[in-house]
Amino acid sequence: MYLAINPIAFSLGPLSVHWYGIILGTAALVGLLLAIQEGKRFGMNPDFYMDLVLLGVPSAIIGARIYYVAFKWEDYKNNLAEVFMVWHGGIAIYGALIGAIIAAFFYVRRKGYSFWRIADVCAPGLIIGQAIGRWGNFINQEAHGGPATEAFLRNSLHLPDFIVNQMLIEGQYYHPTFLYESLWNLVGLLVLLWLRRRPFLRAGELFMSYFVWYSIGRFFIEGLRTDSLDFTGPTWLAALMNGLWAPMRWFGFESGYMTYGGNVRISQLLAVLIVLAAFVVMIMRRKTGAAVERYADPIVPVSGKAGAEETPAETQPSTASDPTAAEAAADDKIPADPQSEDSSGLKDAEHK
Repeated sequence: MYLAINPIAFSLGPLSVHWYGIILGTAALVGLLLAIQEGKRFGMNPDFYMDLVLLGVPSAIIGARIYYVAFKWEDYKNNLAEVFMVWHGGIAIYGALIGAIIAAFFYVRRKGYSFWRIADVCAPGLIIGQAIGRWGNFINQEAHGGPATEAFLRNSLHLPDFIVNQMLIEGQYYHPTFLYESLWNLVGLLVLLWLRRRPFLRAGELFMSYFVWYSIGRFFIEGLRTDSLDFTGPTWLAALMNGLWAPMRWFGFESGYMTYGGNVRISQLLAVLIVLAAFVVMIMRRKTGAAVERYADPIVPVSGKAGAEETPAETQPSTASDPTAAEAAADDKIPADPQSEDSSGLKDAEHK
């Protein structure tokens, strides 16, 4: 019989350090480093992103818990103390995103920047963080899919032994949905890194592209899971969700059972709505002129806002109305130190 991986990495006296926490911490750190590296292209201070993470992580945890409890209120209304016991399980990734985005919105605006510009820079960090974070579910043997055969995992998917062995839970093998989502997010990272160097990309569109990519993958992978939050919806809605999920059956996958007896998975419905909303937002921002800035344009504080001293990039002139400058920036020609090129112009202005 295979032994599952011990979820406790090591202990310091009475304190036990879990792999789950180490993996989530690593995910946040890698995402932060990716955002800092891209922010340097725009001359932004790394402390800005460090503060953003310090605010965003606890906000994400709170949001994830509120989201889960809200949809499972029947299980908590008679035991309110359990609401705060996050270590007993019960958080949701969409709630984490909502919490982090709300906190980031107010922080970014307080610092005087456009939320869309900063969200674009952070998008690749979000998706790589999720790709890494899913391995915490692997260690805990949670958030897996429905039953699968050992032959399917070894011979059809050609998974290594350590993954197959960990998917053996109480005598039954299960789909490693953590792996499916992690790989989907890694491909999404490459897509976002490619997109952000395209001259046609407007402000906010990389962030929206992240939501489109993640939600498409989440929709199909969620259908395999056996721990989904669900509800009983109208027959036509359940039929629509099943119809959209049909391509998975073509590849030999079977949907996981509904944990709470409903017929519609909340995460699947939300994924569809997010994809539609993301395209609507991108179209409307272009039509109304709200997306006049391109991704490659310098990131400068909004006029009259606080935080104007945060980064050296503030002295850069905007290239939103200068296609030549925007194309040059898109080709990675943004200088590492924008002030060095502006200094001579400032001196000439003083002499005049």
